[in-house]
Amino acid sequence: MISAPVLVEGYAAVFGAADLSGDVVRAGAFARSLKSGPVPMLLQHRQGAIAGRWTRIIEDGRGLFVRGLIERPGAQTLARAGLDGLSIGFRARFWTPRVGGGRDLKEVDLVEVSLVAEPMQPRARFSIIAAAARAA
Repeated sequence: MISAPVLVEGYAAVFGAADLSGDVVRAGAFARSLKSGPVPMLLQHRQGAIAGRWTRIIEDGRGLFVRGLIERPGAQTLARAGLDGLSIGFRARFWTPRVGGGRDLKEVDLVEVSLVAEPMQPRARFSIIAAAARAA
């Protein structure tokens, strides 16, 4: 049985909100990186664990918005069972330390966006928009 892709969307980063490590992503931090091409959709940041593909990644007034298709049956099962976290894999290019810990991230290289159980940024979540019926 082949599963039809599951369409999801949400925010992989929220501007101006500290994550659990104290990092704060600033608006515009992804602008340069997004011009570099596609970013993989991984499961739990595991290299090679492709969950599907992102069809849209943009910065808007709230944060880094993502929309994509979960194509792997195992990842689809997890999403249908309640997995709804998003997490960014990145390299910080330009940042300043924050008082009390963490960094103000002003420019980052986005490496991947993962579906995760426990995101570092608690507000980084996705929702299932459309889940097609299973096809043979």
